[in-house]
Amino acid sequence: MAEEPARPRARSSTGADGRRRDRSWPPAPEPLPVPVVDDHTHLDIVDGPGADERSDDGDRRTVADLLALAAAAGVPRAVQIGCDLPAARWTVEAVQRHPELVGGVALHPNEAPVLAARGELDDALEEIGRLARADRIRVVGETGMDAFRTDAGDAAAVAAQEESFRAHVRLAKELGLPVQVHDRDAHADVLRVLAEERAERVVLHCFSGDVDMARECVARGYWLSFAGTVTFSNAGGLRSALSVVPLERVLLETDAPFLTPSPHRGRPNASYLVPHTARVVAGVLDVPLEELCTAVAATAEELYGPW
Repeated sequence: MAEEPARPRARSSTGADGRRRDRSWPPAPEPLPVPVVDDHTHLDIVDGPGADERSDDGDRRTVADLLALAAAAGVPRAVQIGCDLPAARWTVEAVQRHPELVGGVALHPNEAPVLAARGELDDALEEIGRLARADRIRVVGETGMDAFRTDAGDAAAVAAQEESFRAHVRLAKELGLPVQVHDRDAHADVLRVLAEERAERVVLHCFSGDVDMARECVARGYWLSFAGTVTFSNAGGLRSALSVVPLERVLLETDAPFLTPSPHRGRPNASYLVPHTARVVAGVLDVPLEELCTAVAATAEELYGPW
């Protein structure tokens, strides 16, 4: 397979139709009544190695800028995820500099086939194992399976993803850490591997399954983390899945700088925009916003410990 980066490092300001997109930072929403945790963000993409996420007018936001905005919006804590080796190394350092953060490290599913093709996967997994033992690293992730960017017909690539996924699940169990799982168009394989490995303390990051999958995950005792996608107008199926998840199994995330919630879809995302997602989630679950926020904060601390 052709080598490609695990995740895009920048988004073009011009769409496929040739029209210019609005890449400015969205305005801050009304703050939440109770502070919550952003369960999954990639601050390294904004301010780490290879960072290039700027608004159209060149307004560069640093980690400190974004953390201050988030705190003002009622999101004073976040889980920073580094999912390639440079980002994982950056994460280990960043969580020492910023008490608002705890970290997660892993190899993204789309990174694993690239490393395997170079003969570097074993060494990379070994380094992730060392980084995962660093202070304030509280989760192994994101790891999992991705059938969107990896051709399902490429047996070697799929095997590398699964090998990497299993290694991360075993590492999380060894260290007693939760594991954050990436699942894109690979629901059956993700659930199969998690069951075969008897995974413990599983978070389905940016949950994208249907009602049946949500029920299966709840039955297994997993947590489901919902991103800005749940606010999209075409996400009725995802909101139906959310509706069957008990409040104590729900987490909120951004996956920033991606998956910006409505009404700012397509613009850069950051933790300060979690309130948009929180308000939609509270509505779907038919609970007061304050109750949702209180539950989400307690669940995050249950999983990751105190900040």
